[in-house]
Order: sequence, then C-alpha cells, then structure tokens
Amino acid sequence: MTLPHIILGVLALYMVQLFLQEVTRYRFNLQLITGNRDTPPPMSRIAARLDRARNNMMEALPFFLGLSMLDLVLLDNSAAATNGALIFLLARMAYVPAYVSGIPWIRSLIWLVANAGLLAMAWPLI
Repeated sequence: MTLPHIILGVLALYMVQLFLQEVTRYRFNLQLITGNRDTPPPMSRIAARLDRARNNMMEALPFFLGLSMLDLVLLDNSAAATNGALIFLLARMAYVPAYVSGIPWIRSLIWLVANAGLLAMAWPLI
C-alpha cells in the first residue's frame, strides 16, 4: 500500500465516522436525517461515543495530513513514513469500535498506537 492510498483510506474512515455518528444520533430516521435539524434529539450513549470518537479523529487528522504531505514532498514516499501511516490507519479503524464498546483501557491503548504511527511518520523528517 502506498502513502497516497493510506491517506485516502484515512479520509474514507473519517467519512464513515461522520456517517455513523449522524445516523446513530437521528436513530436511522430518514425524515429526521434529511430534515433541517433545528431540534436534534438527545444523543444515545452510542451516538455520544461515536461523536467523541469523531471529534478525536478531527483532532488527529490535521497532524496526519500535515505529516503525510511533508513525507510525500520531502521523502518521496519513504517506507518508514508509509508504515507509520498504515499503523495510524489500522489503529484508527480499531479505535471506533473500541470507543463504542466502552472499554476504556483498550481505547486508550489503541489511541497510543495511532499516535505512535504519527511519530513514525515524523521520525524520518527529523
């Protein structure tokens, strides 16, 4: 897998997280989902967890994209940067179900692995 493919995978994961959070909050009710959303229903426990997982991805995404662009331009798609990006993607894919499950230690460990992937992407740039 190349770094551009991994970048697209991370962006696709973000889109999935947006979709899951929204449809869960609106309880898969098409009328509520397509409405003006002036008065959103209260979030269920799962929708709130998906919202927090999405917010966490929004916090990590600028770092990932910035490192990805630097790696592509300055390192010409190095193996270390690509491996770090793949670690980030796989960990973030595991993060969402871990967060929804409510198991705090697992979620936190997966978050650390994702950040280790970011560090692996940054290391060759130093």
